[in-house]
Amino acid sequence: MEAFIQHKKQLVTLYKQFNQPAFIENDPISIPHLFRKQQDIEIAGFFAAVFAWGQRKTIILKCTDLLQRMDHSPHEFITQYQESDLQKLVGFKHRTFNDTDLLYFVYFLHQWYTKNESLEQAFTKHLHPKDETIENGLNGFNALFFGLSDLPQRTRKHIAAPIYKSACKRINMYLRWMVRKDNHGVDFGIWKTIKTSQLVCPLDLHSGRVARAFALLERTQDDWQAALELTAALRKLDPKDPVKFDFALFGAGVSRLF
Repeated sequence: MEAFIQHKKQLVTLYKQFNQPAFIENDPISIPHLFRKQQDIEIAGFFAAVFAWGQRKTIILKCTDLLQRMDHSPHEFITQYQESDLQKLVGFKHRTFNDTDLLYFVYFLHQWYTKNESLEQAFTKHLHPKDETIENGLNGFNALFFGLSDLPQRTRKHIAAPIYKSACKRINMYLRWMVRKDNHGVDFGIWKTIKTSQLVCPLDLHSGRVARAFALLERTQDDWQAALELTAALRKLDPKDPVKFDFALFGAGVSRLF
């Protein structure tokens, strides 16, 4: 019990250290923070999360490149583009994500936003209010997103799902951005249907290393089961908002504090 209390104190301290506006500037979350309109925040955040692997500086530069191609109005571009406008997207590339993938993403978002006000419903269509985690919502979103005709099979790799055993780090991070709401000004909290208690902690090399150092995670493989194990441990520290400790785990990992 004493070790548990000590770990909680350390995590709370780290959470407070990193969950502040100064965190935004050098993180991909800075991209959706460029906007005020909800749909712009959702779309810019979605791409920022999808691109979020590799160096954060490069991720931000690539997001900036994409937004320039969309005339810094992602929702307007997505819903009102003409075929000739898509030429602006040709040649875009970030690591293994290329313009073939981008054009499909834009096509899906166009189809969705011409009929729906928010992307939140795409994640809640298969989520039950009594579900302990977002797992069904993530699997449902994956099926929905890749359910359109003319899907390039190569594009499937860019959005993970629990059904494929992935830790789903980037999509869980995106949901943290959209769902969590506190007074620190980092996460947006613009989605109201998904509960913060249903979120699953983003798990990657950095957060996994710190989580194991804190004895929050025993599983050695960074997969969906590990993400659930970590979240269950964090839920003991804060049942209503376990994913707030992502700030502590990721921040401490990137800063090499552990």
